[in-house]
Amino acid sequence: MATLRLGDTAPNFTQDSSEGPLDFYQWAGDSWVVFFSHPADFTPVCTTELGKTAALSGEFAKRGVKPIALSVDPATKHKEWIGDINETQNTTVNFPIIADHDRKVADLYDLIHPNASATATVRSVFIIDPKKAIRATITYPASTGRNFDEILRVIDSLQLTDSHKVATPVNWKDGDDVVIIPSIQDPAELAERFPKGFKAVKPYLRITPQPNK
Repeated sequence: MATLRLGDTAPNFTQDSSEGPLDFYQWAGDSWVVFFSHPADFTPVCTTELGKTAALSGEFAKRGVKPIALSVDPATKHKEWIGDINETQNTTVNFPIIADHDRKVADLYDLIHPNASATATVRSVFIIDPKKAIRATITYPASTGRNFDEILRVIDSLQLTDSHKVATPVNWKDGDDVVIIPSIQDPAELAERFPKGFKAVKPYLRITPQPNK
């Protein structure tokens, strides 16, 4: 399977999960999705990551995002592990963990990187929009836990830039100034789209307050 690239359609699948059999497209509906893989159940870094995901359920919900996890362990192990996650991370896991025992989904999403491990899935993240397009990917080694503040930041950027003709600069976070995309040059359109005005540092670098704030 070729590596999935930005803009590709996220493959559909039916697979067992901690919440029973799951059809990915049906489960996702018209929501954004954060789909992230784990090397194995009952591992320390993954335990903290799934706990953090559960703790951020309100942040995901207000952005219209559904999280879903995956490892190659069976659903029975997932259910046992969830008890540990809830206990040690003081939270309640309220999203499915795909039980990819036959690696069907791992193969679809190219989650087995043989030079890292021939058996365990890498620590990948796919941010998928309501049209099932892959909008962002991040891949970490098994030893490095993900930064969920960054995942939320990327979602905020994608949702903002989908609805306004802007891009988000370095280290941007929700509420910061943004930049106007270079293709907008007409003064009337600039005035209409950016009534708060903008600062032209260079003709191609125009800074404006976040339009939806």
